[in-house]
Amino acid sequence: MRFDAILDQPRAVEQLRRALDGARVAHAYAFVGPTGSGRFTTALAFASELLGVDVTRGHPDLHVVTPTPPESNPRGARAIRIGAIRELERRASLRPALAARRVLVVDEAERMTGEAPQAFLKFLEEPPAATVVVLVLPRARAVPATVISRCQIVMFRSRGGAAPARAVTEAMEWIEEARAHGVAALFKRTERVDRERAESVIDGCWLWCRDLVLARAGAPASLLTDPAQAEALAAEAARWTDDAALYRAIEACREARLALVNNVTPRLTVDTLLARVLRRAA
Repeated sequence: MRFDAILDQPRAVEQLRRALDGARVAHAYAFVGPTGSGRFTTALAFASELLGVDVTRGHPDLHVVTPTPPESNPRGARAIRIGAIRELERRASLRPALAARRVLVVDEAERMTGEAPQAFLKFLEEPPAATVVVLVLPRARAVPATVISRCQIVMFRSRGGAAPARAVTEAMEWIEEARAHGVAALFKRTERVDRERAESVIDGCWLWCRDLVLARAGAPASLLTDPAQAEALAAEAARWTDDAALYRAIEACREARLALVNNVTPRLTVDTLLARVLRRAA
């Protein structure tokens, strides 16, 4: 399985492709999104790209950790316990068998219990060479902030939902209001923003910038988050000086997401992000 098989997640696939194409693969990733959004399937596709071979039939350099019931009670609660983390550490200490690196996938990582999260944190603090770790999570805050802060976050959206288009529309409205009425209007609008709203605004800005990159490249409207916004996006794309400015704005979105994970206040995070995005625009 490769990236071409991943549907409805262009943002996630684009982020991972850029890491591969630029030889900037991180040692740890967190694939964050709702159940059914293709997180685990994408993790296998990413592993296939990293290892250079389809891994769906197994590969000696791919190790997948999943929650299991206690050995003493097959019907007990499924969890990722300390023993599974120790086995992951053991696998990581070995040299890759066939490929140039090893890939470790922790599915449903939010089910780490007991001493497992702390052991996993120590593992991430001293990452072994030639090893890439992928956590599959429903929310960034489903694991301790100390764990998620050591991962590159890759966001997955619900498939077929209208939420991404609404988020882009809201981000466009906030940016236009700030342009028209200045930062004072922006500060007033963000006065009561909570964490959930901040996450939506950040995601909307990310998708908006991504759509602008596509618009500047002449991509068909069907690839945009909301094809109905194609004309407005084309007009906005013409205001940007170059693609590098857009890529820096996308990086600002990633940093804003990480700031929320590290408990920076939602209002400050949104204010800072929107101000940075506005500075990048022509």
